[in-house]
Amino acid sequence: MGTVIQDTQQRNSDRQPRWDRFERADLFEHYRELRAQGLSQRQAAQELQVPRTTLQAWRTWHDTLDICPDVARFFQSSPGLAFVHRLVIAFHLVCVEVGACGIRLACLFLKLSGLDRFVAASYGAQQQVNRQVEAAMVAYRQSETARLAQDMPRKDLTVTQDETFTGGLCLVTMDPDSNFIILEQLAQARDQTSWNALMAPALAPLNCQVIQSTSDEAPGLLAYVEHYLSAHHSPDLFHVQHELSKAVSAPMAIKERAAHKAAAEAQEQLEQMQTPLQTTGGEPEKRGPGRPPKAPVSLEQAEQALEAASREHERVAQQREQVSKSIRAIGHAYHFVDLERGIRRNGQLIAADIQGHIEQARAIAQHEGLSPSCLERIDKAERVVPKMQATIAFVSRYVRQQVEQLDLTQPASFAMHAKLIPSFYLDRVAQTRNVRAGEPLRELAEQLRAPLFEPGGALSELSPEAQDQLHDEAKRLAAVFQRSSSNVEGRNGYLSLRNHQLRGLDLPRKRECFTAMHNFFLTRPDGTTAAERFFGQKPRSMFAAILDSVELAPAPLSPPRKA
Repeated sequence: MGTVIQDTQQRNSDRQPRWDRFERADLFEHYRELRAQGLSQRQAAQELQVPRTTLQAWRTWHDTLDICPDVARFFQSSPGLAFVHRLVIAFHLVCVEVGACGIRLACLFLKLSGLDRFVAASYGAQQQVNRQVEAAMVAYRQSETARLAQDMPRKDLTVTQDETFTGGLCLVTMDPDSNFIILEQLAQARDQTSWNALMAPALAPLNCQVIQSTSDEAPGLLAYVEHYLSAHHSPDLFHVQHELSKAVSAPMAIKERAAHKAAAEAQEQLEQMQTPLQTTGGEPEKRGPGRPPKAPVSLEQAEQALEAASREHERVAQQREQVSKSIRAIGHAYHFVDLERGIRRNGQLIAADIQGHIEQARAIAQHEGLSPSCLERIDKAERVVPKMQATIAFVSRYVRQQVEQLDLTQPASFAMHAKLIPSFYLDRVAQTRNVRAGEPLRELAEQLRAPLFEPGGALSELSPEAQDQLHDEAKRLAAVFQRSSSNVEGRNGYLSLRNHQLRGLDLPRKRECFTAMHNFFLTRPDGTTAAERFFGQKPRSMFAAILDSVELAPAPLSPPRKA
């Protein structure tokens, strides 16, 4: 048996390799020109140094295509093949990788468009193309990240971190300002050692220092930030509000539904009692023989029961609305800048406001007699308040140190702290809201910023270059306060969505492709990729790199015949 396999492999190795499709297109075009000049097929074969039988096969292939001759001639030329190659790779990148349409839809697209006459449209052939595309994406991400990191300007970095469990445990770290994914990799555990084992290689080539991490209160993540990064940990506001919502809002919603049901039942009972009286003209209905009804409820009692049930429903609804307002007020209070006045806020005052809203929620929970587990959740949320105060103090201290390094005059330094940085912070908050809600914030930001650069303003005497530098520095410092890891949570949701499609497939390779697409291919409305915003320089085209790396898909084994 082994001898037969060796003989087969020897015969296959002795065969002439398949013609390159672009070389074949050029040779066939020259063959047509030679035939037009009057040369015989044998003479043309000798001139091109191609076997005559090969030229005959190419000619037969071309003549039997069920398509317009001009179209066939174009797509069998080098420019036509290059266009087909670009089209197939673009479809795989945009529709299969970004759009998650599947390889079978790529095959269907080739058949419906008629390109299956020039490109193999079978599942196996397109699967090989897709594998090459994904391999090129992974290689591009690795090489381009290393290249951009070499010329990366020095920066202090705030990261957002979390774990996701779709398709296995995956550790995710992102830069919230640029939305660049620093780490997105499967792991065996989520303790501090595992975090460091993956984060250290990811941070090594980057010219940056992590000064702050925003995440939930996962113990392993907190230990990693403290022991390995030696950075400040900023708590995620969402998890504080979420704990309060589960502790009070959810039980109050159950009580409100029960009160609404009781009110509806009381209303129904009252209507049932009123209907017989209306049909008999107010006289009691005469009953036949039999056992009398049990303790009949009078109309007055039914009306009183309905009134009491309605009051209880209204009271519970108001209590629930008060809890919702308190939870929303925590988010309104936890800002580096007062959103109504545009002035910097003190950490102690912010913590006191947050503590007051938590106390309101606790008072309602105790008054409504909620379970001890609900009160424990409130205590859990309350334990984060000192960390929120510490985050405000950290940001204020960092901003003060950075402004001092600018060596500004006293008026200019005060303008940076009191006006310019708060104005850009208001702009950042406005971007997270709809147009109507964000407009007052943008107007307030402009009122703070515009007078600084007008004649007589604190920064008007600076050169245009110095003013631009202060603009950039103020924007950077306004972004230091990071209260949410929503970009990582959104990324986890995307991975969860894509994991449904990928069950049973090569997850590590697919995940690397997702990371490459996110960092180097997807753009914001301004046309910038996450990598360009993070590294401060434009990366090379990922599509062009894939196009150069992936070979042209093979031709079909046999073309569709003419009818």
